[in-house]
Amino acid sequence: MFFTTRLVSSLEKVFCSLELPAEKIESVSGACGENIAFQLACRGDDNYIIEIQADSEIAELLTMREVGLVPCLMPSMPDDPYVLTHKAGVFPDPLLPMEKNRMRLSRGNWHAVWCSIRIPEEWKPGTYEIRFTITTPETPLWPQPELHYSTSISVTVLPYRLPKQKLLSINWFYADCIQTSYNVPCWSEKHWALLEQYFRNMVCHGNNVILTPLWSVPLDTAVGYERPTVQLLDITFAGGVYTFDFSRLERWIATARRAGFEYFEMAHAFTQWGAKATPKIVVKENGVERKRFGWHVPADSPEYRDFLTSLASALIPFLKSQGLTEKNTFFHVSDEPTSAVAESYEYASGLLRSLIGDYPVIDALSDVEFYRRGLIRRPVPTTTHLMDFLKEDLEQRWVYYCGTWENGVPNRQFGMPSARNRVLGVLLYVHRIDGFLNWGYNFWFTQHSLNWRIDPYSVVDADRAFCGGGAFMVYPGEDGPVDSLHYEVFAEGLQDLRALQLLESKIGREAVMKLIQDGVDYPISITRYPREAQWLLDLRARIDRCICENL
Repeated sequence: MFFTTRLVSSLEKVFCSLELPAEKIESVSGACGENIAFQLACRGDDNYIIEIQADSEIAELLTMREVGLVPCLMPSMPDDPYVLTHKAGVFPDPLLPMEKNRMRLSRGNWHAVWCSIRIPEEWKPGTYEIRFTITTPETPLWPQPELHYSTSISVTVLPYRLPKQKLLSINWFYADCIQTSYNVPCWSEKHWALLEQYFRNMVCHGNNVILTPLWSVPLDTAVGYERPTVQLLDITFAGGVYTFDFSRLERWIATARRAGFEYFEMAHAFTQWGAKATPKIVVKENGVERKRFGWHVPADSPEYRDFLTSLASALIPFLKSQGLTEKNTFFHVSDEPTSAVAESYEYASGLLRSLIGDYPVIDALSDVEFYRRGLIRRPVPTTTHLMDFLKEDLEQRWVYYCGTWENGVPNRQFGMPSARNRVLGVLLYVHRIDGFLNWGYNFWFTQHSLNWRIDPYSVVDADRAFCGGGAFMVYPGEDGPVDSLHYEVFAEGLQDLRALQLLESKIGREAVMKLIQDGVDYPISITRYPREAQWLLDLRARIDRCICENL
């Protein structure tokens, strides 16, 4: 019988193949309040089941999950040179629960267990050992060869606590995908219970701004088509007057806050790609609900202007009564407008801003002329256009990415090395970014929402529309979210950012930037930075040492 293991960092992708994972590690470290991870890669000569037990003083902090495998046809953009592969295949990503800490191997191939350690804020600093014992348990199906294997890793809890996250972090959440995937009635108690589970998962991964569906969000929806109706506002129209019931919105706010969210963004007031039309809004008239607004109503409709005016007069006071002020609440006009539709965006932007007072508007757009013309004060450009906006005097610096960018910028595509995902945290620090947005926390539809029912474990690319890793951060589990490898690594990058900000409070920004640049002979930027995982791991180790030296 042949069996072996290798402990590797969270930045390695352990493929189901005969090839060895990267160089092994013997230790990991993290600050109080940090979630750290490593992988236990296993390989045997047959398809037997193994059982893994962990013994340690910190065993209660350890969670083990199998790194599952999913098919992907386009793991990265074909012209991107900084990837592991462009070829279709099966990729390590969903982190699956392990019943009785058991995992089944495939003959001769490597498989991995994702080991997470969530360090409490008040945990005692020091070095702890985790000892793994791997056996082959008895099964009712067939006899297994006897195995008794052991390995260990050293875990150091550092003597400092990560500070609270300053970055505004958004991954767009789709309540309609929860409703559809779990086949539960919208706003049923089961739906609300699932929403809260997903909210808590988001907060645990550094998200602190939640997309709030006043009406069905007009995102990634083909012209003339629609998404499932998921509308928080209960609207009635009678005698030429709109009335609004905010009960569901109030519950949404309370549920999100209970999960840990502090910031809210309202659904876009106009359709995507330039504000040509109105979002789908259901209104009750004569006791019957009907779609009063949608693709069939143009953005400059006087009827819609009257509706928004009536809504704002009621919504703004309600938001303020809930503590949702200009400091923690954002509005949107339209997502991803281009210069070709600047005129319609200008109208829509002017109308919305005239109604919401000092509430800030953020929109994903990458033409700097929108800002220069005064159409928006807080633009959110793509990573590939960020440098154009850094030259401007912005109220806040935002950036976003989705699932198809290339040119060397950070992303989380399946075919990319994980270091290119995690390095985002360092680059956000380098460019003094205030907010990061990503469109896909749980987009489990096909592109343009033409098909609402797919299996995210087999369709990872919104039906061949995006690179794997772009459409969603989590998979739907039986009773709640199943994390992904790329989401865990993304969250590690946000922790790196917090550590850098802590270090800056002790030694100043100039010294921190010098530490980041040390050994790199070109200015690090969003488009050019060291690609090696070891550089990133070494940088974090240097950051930790410097913090500890300045406690």
